[in-house]
Amino acid sequence: MRILISADMEGATGVTWPGDVLPGASQWERCRSLFTSDVNAAVLGFHDGGADEVIVNEAHWTMRNLLLEQLDERAQLLTGRHKELSMVEGVQHGDVDGIAFVGYHAGAGMEGVLAHTYLANQITGVWLNDVPASEGLLNAHVAAEFGVPVVLVTGDDVACEDALGYAPEALKVAVKDHVSRYAAVCRTPARTAADIRAAAKEAASLAVRHEPVRGGPFTVAVEFDAEHLAMAATVVPGVDRIGERKVACTSETMYEGIRAFKAVTTIVSAAVEEQYG
Repeated sequence: MRILISADMEGATGVTWPGDVLPGASQWERCRSLFTSDVNAAVLGFHDGGADEVIVNEAHWTMRNLLLEQLDERAQLLTGRHKELSMVEGVQHGDVDGIAFVGYHAGAGMEGVLAHTYLANQITGVWLNDVPASEGLLNAHVAAEFGVPVVLVTGDDVACEDALGYAPEALKVAVKDHVSRYAAVCRTPARTAADIRAAAKEAASLAVRHEPVRGGPFTVAVEFDAEHLAMAATVVPGVDRIGERKVACTSETMYEGIRAFKAVTTIVSAAVEEQYG
């Protein structure tokens, strides 16, 4: 049994505001250990449940936040940026039986601690075939195309509720309860580690590959907080404006769709000015 963990940081234990997750910010170094603790608990739990191999794909910001020296020695860490499938890199090789979303969060325009979709501020909403889309929803559709089920989701309570829509059978662990975008009622690391480990052990039984799901075409629509960002996004072939601040792109597969979406966010992030956005 081979498990892939897609590890994001905003939904990690104790994380509540930008200073906790931005590399070099005031609390980032401290929160790296909390983030690593959540991932470690999932690694331990999957091995408890019979996994032979667990690979962790770093999925936050620079994708260089987890502390390798603190990881369970049985884990392998895929760290660094510029990967074919970004947050779910590794799911496409045909050797993964289940994927876990650890440290996930709600999407842009939704309630939830540090809620966003790919870009921290500039995106105000994302829709997949007219359904509001978090990173979890987008990534789950990519995984489904390769026959890989989502078996575990951890994050705040809103992220877990969101996961009911895209991975109803997956185990969910809320490590904190949303109060506002920058506030939460947090469980202690000892408690969340125990909860995640227990859930991962149970989730291992769900790690059974299925037939690839071909659900296309997929239309991803993205709304920005400024008009010039929609204009910038149309540099990507196939991306069209459908409103003053909104663009859309239709792809036959989510493999193509998520890559087009990543291209849009890359172009848009380069079009943001420091003070005026």
